[in-house]
Amino acid sequence: MTPGRHDDLPDYLRRLLAAGDDLPLRHRMPRPTATARRSAVLILFGEGPRGADVLLIEKSAHLRTHAGQPAFPGGGADPGDDYPVGTALREAEEEAGIDPDGVQVLATLPELFLGPSDNLVVPVVAWWDDPREVGVGDPREVARVARVPLADLADPANRFRVRHPASGYVGPAFGVAGMVVWGFTAGLLDAILEAAGLARPWDTSDVRPLLTLGARRPQLPGTLDPTEDEHAAAPTVADPAPDGLPTRTVPPR
Repeated sequence: MTPGRHDDLPDYLRRLLAAGDDLPLRHRMPRPTATARRSAVLILFGEGPRGADVLLIEKSAHLRTHAGQPAFPGGGADPGDDYPVGTALREAEEEAGIDPDGVQVLATLPELFLGPSDNLVVPVVAWWDDPREVGVGDPREVARVARVPLADLADPANRFRVRHPASGYVGPAFGVAGMVVWGFTAGLLDAILEAAGLARPWDTSDVRPLLTLGARRPQLPGTLDPTEDEHAAAPTVADPAPDGLPTRTVPPR
């Protein structure tokens, strides 16, 4: 991970960036395939009315896949994108109306290979230089946008695990901002809290069936794009990417 400017950043974010090359995700997958689709998500931190927060979106209930699921803004790389940073910023602008000029990109975290959907995802860590009111950028894809306080994510009362009814997958989840955050996004948030030194002990024996939590048309964890045959996959840290679109860690600013 190549860091950007760290002047005046909060301590938790400094800790995250220092530990980013060894993000504490609990699973690894083999080297990603040469056909893996390059994707990126924006993990945008800021200082809100209730302290430090991170931006999440809730997918539209009308989508064919991932309907109603909370997520980081993000998606697949388009031709001409300055991948992964340009991809993450473009998607955040399209989905949540985030002005890229008000965002300071700090670094990228290790690539995450999501085998079932053949996606190679780069989390892009950023700080909101110019925080503003958030809103839905594309209502066809996004139902709502929320700045979720990190204190709420770390609160043991908001933490539990979910079990997917079809795959048997069990993974971390958060009940915050009226959403149940699970799968890829929850796994990444869990690792971020730990790396940032914000994690608190919570009851990992509290496992709840996913369908009872109001998830709409739940997709299997670890997928970003439509596939015909999904299998359970927890978030994973990939080996170095195969030949293909290069990964650029921090843009010139």
